[in-house]
Amino acid sequence: MTIVEDIQSVEDEIKKTPYNKATSHHIGKLKAKLARLKDEVQKRAQSKSGGEGYAVKKSGDATIVMVGFPSVGKSTLLNTLTGTKSEVAAYDFTTLDVVPGTLEYRGTRMQFLDVPGLVRGAAIGRGRGREVISVVRNADMILILLDVFQLQQYDVLVKELYDAGIRINSAPPRVVIRKSDKDGIIVNSTVALNLDRKTVQLVLSEYKIHNANVLIRENITVDELIDAVTGNRRYIRAVTVINKIDLADERTLAGCRERFSDAVMISADADINLDRLKEKIYAEFGFIRIYMKPQGQPPDMGEPMIMKGNSTVADVCSAIHRDFVRKFRYAQVWGESAKHAGQHVGLSHALVDEDVVTVVVRK
Repeated sequence: MTIVEDIQSVEDEIKKTPYNKATSHHIGKLKAKLARLKDEVQKRAQSKSGGEGYAVKKSGDATIVMVGFPSVGKSTLLNTLTGTKSEVAAYDFTTLDVVPGTLEYRGTRMQFLDVPGLVRGAAIGRGRGREVISVVRNADMILILLDVFQLQQYDVLVKELYDAGIRINSAPPRVVIRKSDKDGIIVNSTVALNLDRKTVQLVLSEYKIHNANVLIRENITVDELIDAVTGNRRYIRAVTVINKIDLADERTLAGCRERFSDAVMISADADINLDRLKEKIYAEFGFIRIYMKPQGQPPDMGEPMIMKGNSTVADVCSAIHRDFVRKFRYAQVWGESAKHAGQHVGLSHALVDEDVVTVVVRK
């Protein structure tokens, strides 16, 4: 039996096994085995191809990858948003390489990437899926682009991303696993759990972990436990975009709104709602403007440093130069995040919009 056949066999067994208290341990172990097999498929695909992928240099303040089925309108959207010339045609697989474009919006420079369309089976390498997934994993945001008449594509895309270890619009589970040399699996939690110790033990054993201290700080599912064990998942924000609305009637549009209430409905070809899309992306990142103040000089209020929300002084230092973190002495902050004007702070100090910052480093 090949590994793909083994995956199908495990998936079939999970589907046919009724979920109840008596079967929960068995299903947990099956899910762990399934996740391990899928990870193995990706590793083999990468090894077989020599580890090659699309070489894309990130630039600007954020990188956004447009994910969708072939011919859903990604190239048209890229061209309209950024003025980049990505080939557009009415047949599948027009885009064979990654095409970058830059959008300048409200002081930010956002890099958009048009990648080949994802298809069913992309997570295991079909249709250049492995190369596309490698680009997606390094992005700061995913635009899930749907055809207004093909909303069922959403479930396929999300499943392919999930199978490739990409978790959209979620945070890593609050789980700490420390391997040990003895005493078996010790589980401690700070909240009430639906998982029991046996399920945790079976999941860890699938990854050949038989001795460990496990601290769980939230009520997680078995899938989230598996994600914590693997430690190789990517957590990326995603925005759903429904394209070609200029071709749909009101009944079709109403169905889109009902299913995807948070989606941005656009027409890339007819330039409908693209300003709304830009603002949505900008708001999702929660960009903040940081004004730098050299020692003994006034701040430069004309050219703010654009940072993502929740950025710290350490993030600012890294953006200036990697040596700034290593040589850091202290920073001074003026603005809403400071307790008083010119407060001395460390690397972990969280900044807010329009803070003024002076960074002092060792000579």
